[in-house]
Amino acid sequence: MNKDCPQEFIDLAHQMADAAGDVIRPYFRQKIDIIGKSDSSPVTIADRDAETAMRNLIEATFPEHGIIGEEHGDVRTDAEYVWVLDPIDGTLSFISGSPTFGTLIALTRNGVPIMGILNQPISNERWVGANGTSTLNGTPISTRECAHLNRATLFAWGAELMQGSHEQRFRRLYGAVKRKRFGYDCYAYGLLSLGFVDVIADCDMKTFDYCALVPIVENAGGKMTDWSGNPLTLSNPGYALATGDIGLHSQAVKILE
Repeated sequence: MNKDCPQEFIDLAHQMADAAGDVIRPYFRQKIDIIGKSDSSPVTIADRDAETAMRNLIEATFPEHGIIGEEHGDVRTDAEYVWVLDPIDGTLSFISGSPTFGTLIALTRNGVPIMGILNQPISNERWVGANGTSTLNGTPISTRECAHLNRATLFAWGAELMQGSHEQRFRRLYGAVKRKRFGYDCYAYGLLSLGFVDVIADCDMKTFDYCALVPIVENAGGKMTDWSGNPLTLSNPGYALATGDIGLHSQAVKILE
């Protein structure tokens, strides 16, 4: 599978990140209405308008491409190229005034993520992964070596991992590492790609939660799969496991099995 991403698509993704950031920034740390969705997760006008801005750019530039968006649904998902959009990954962080949310923009080809952007519009940090390289604000970045889980730093989304059908699996991993931290949403994956975090394990991940993160992590030298070690594509949302050191990944999968 050719994972090369044409530059014209990367250029469009930057325009989309700029447009979403312009929508989001004026709402940050403002008193705005919180809308409850059917799954009880929060959404705001910033989420919805930011996704609209990105979708408009895609439709105007590559109308034959598909789109999967958290807020406004899916179109042309059988297309060769499908964009996957999460305007604010970490809406709870956003409405709480914490700048650890991010805009996630992915491009998939035949279901496989080939390009990802994580844009933090408040700190003006932009991670891009594509074509064998990951960058932060244009500077190449890489993950760090970590030979054993007992030396590793683990991040995970929240304490929800400590309950449910996956609880015992996660607790084994949680007990095997040296340091652990909950929270940070997509920002944790940016930190892993920079070499400050070693392992991230999450569950209940939707397509738009992980597609952009796979190219960022893997082009920085890491590995990102589901908890069983299977590649993450459009068709297998749920569990996500990322490690900065590829050798560490097999150790984490073994514990999670």
